[in-house]
Amino acid sequence: MKILVIGGGGREHAICHAVAQSPLCDDLHMAPGNPGMAHLGTCHKTDIEDTTGLFDLAQSLAADLVIIGPEAPLVDGLADRLEEAGIAAFGPSAAAAKLEGSKDFARQVCQSVNVPQPHFQAFTNAEDALGHAETLDGYCVIKADGLAAGKGVVVADNMAEAGPAIIQMLGGQFGQASASILIEERITGPELSAFALIDGANTIWLASAQDHKRAYDDDKGPNTGGMGAISPSPLMTEALRAQIMDEVINPVAKAMEDAGSPYRGVLYAGLMLTQDGPKVIEFNCRFGDPEAEVILPRMKTDLVSLIMDLRGGKLSRAEMSNDVGVTIIMATKGYPGSYERGSLIKGLEEAQSADGTIIFHAGTSLNIAGQLQASGGRVLAVTALAPTTQDARANAYDAIAKIEWDDGFYRKDIAK
Repeated sequence: MKILVIGGGGREHAICHAVAQSPLCDDLHMAPGNPGMAHLGTCHKTDIEDTTGLFDLAQSLAADLVIIGPEAPLVDGLADRLEEAGIAAFGPSAAAAKLEGSKDFARQVCQSVNVPQPHFQAFTNAEDALGHAETLDGYCVIKADGLAAGKGVVVADNMAEAGPAIIQMLGGQFGQASASILIEERITGPELSAFALIDGANTIWLASAQDHKRAYDDDKGPNTGGMGAISPSPLMTEALRAQIMDEVINPVAKAMEDAGSPYRGVLYAGLMLTQDGPKVIEFNCRFGDPEAEVILPRMKTDLVSLIMDLRGGKLSRAEMSNDVGVTIIMATKGYPGSYERGSLIKGLEEAQSADGTIIFHAGTSLNIAGQLQASGGRVLAVTALAPTTQDARANAYDAIAKIEWDDGFYRKDIAK
């Protein structure tokens, strides 16, 4: 099969790493890809937000399957266009991807089928939003309704933090994505990422992970797109998995099917394990990042076969390794705020020489001299698999110690 993977980050590198091992794949292409992915196939320089350009590329390649990694092309309807043209796509329709594209829509879906979630209210007017936040003494979560590259969430302790966040978001901080915002109840408990494969009303469990969102050790600093992850989640049990499927995944899948927008693909439910049980924080309509970098290396089942089974109306359970996976993100100093691009990175070959250690490129490029450089905020995802969490952590941090990058930073407490 000729397979095209859309995206150029750590998640897509992890997808390509899995796809390249499939006996069904004999020609792998990436758009736009990155230097790490270039060793696995052919990269095509494209704009990830140019849905028409991506569609034209898939047609020109005569791709047998297109795997869409990032959320923006899904929300923009790339899967719909490909399917209409007779090109197989892995990823939900635009109507189904609205579960991630609009947080208000996702909340309304959950509310319609009594899926546990925080109390919420949507606002388009700053005065009304500020008034509501005042009733909560500013102790709330403020979210941009649309896609904001993982940055449109502020967890506020008081009005001194909530007020500016509300004014900035509704004032156009994230463009159209924050033209509407949600103000949500603060809930407490450890977080858990749950992944399931869905084909209409049919669902099957895939895997769990625990993400670390805050930029700095001890869960301090601003929220990021994710600074590391562990899979499976240390909190996962058979009883909890059954509860998540019964109370979250299955009702949401049925609600989307009943509404005429059946979900097909992988659904990621970000949950908080409160004293009252799991509650939905958010949905992602694709593999998470950095969760993909820690889940996919644990997968023993061929990913392409799994995708083709789903497309054929046959959901297959993925067999996962018993090993623990730990992923640590190396980011450019200054992230998630402003940061400089172009700092050189060395030592990756030695760093991933140990068995069970893989380095996924998340934000890298080559300079004019062909040297590897940082070109984004989150730059490398260092993943290690081992029989125990302690060994996986040690191996990942040992790999990081071999990487020469003066402008990078990482958390020291991932999966601790």
